Amino acid sequence: MSKQILGRTNYGQAIGILMLDTVLQRIPGDIGNATTFPFPVVYKVIKGASPERLVQEGDRSLIDQFVEGGRELEAGGVRAITTSCGFMAIFQKEIAAALSVPFFSSSLLQAKLVHSLLGSDKKIGILTNEADHLDQRHFAGVGIEAVPKVVYGMDGTWLGKAFYERTVIIDSEQIRKDIVARARLLAEENPDVGAIVLECTNMPPYACYIQEELGLPVFDIVTLTKYVYNAVVAQPYHGYL
Repeated sequence: MSKQILGRTNYGQAIGILMLDTVLQRIPGDIGNATTFPFPVVYKVIKGASPERLVQEGDRSLIDQFVEGGRELEAGGVRAITTSCGFMAIFQKEIAAALSVPFFSSSLLQAKLVHSLLGSDKKIGILTNEADHLDQRHFAGVGIEAVPKVVYGMDGTWLGKAFYERTVIIDSEQIRKDIVARARLLAEENPDVGAIVLECTNMPPYACYIQEELGLPVFDIVTLTKYVYNAVVAQPYHGYL
């Protein structure tokens, strides 16, 4: 990808992020905060793409909207595209097929790799915003149907309700308490869990607290985005013999 294509207005933004149409404040660590990343990113909001349409309804008309937004990011020069909601896993195959650059819809794409790092007697724990709506359609979308896993949601917590109530100002301390408590419950009830995957793109700010509590590896959309970035923007090595 060293060849430069001229004729754009700006350059240097290798990762494009397709955003749901929300108003919730996004703190550092959240995928919607550009300071989360040690490299430039560019955002495209998909107007009308609400959490209700994606999470609760699985609205397939969103596919065309996200493809259109993805192509706009492609035209701007991005080398890979992700999204602001892990529930986009349900549309991974369709959107990836329609775009010309790598598309990674969800942190759940890491689940197969993560499980392969563990012993055969281990499974992964998935923390999501709404466990009742994360189902086999999403797992099939990213090819993890056969991965041993357990799913716990943030249903009934501050974060679990914030998007649907159109909350603007985030209660970060309450979210931290809730997510650590839910992670602790997951681990206590499933002692064979060997790693955690955070589905929700609002959860990475709290990954360090989950790890501190459980002592387990924690994977999320930020770990995946950095991984992809390093693949599409390979860096030279400097050192000595």
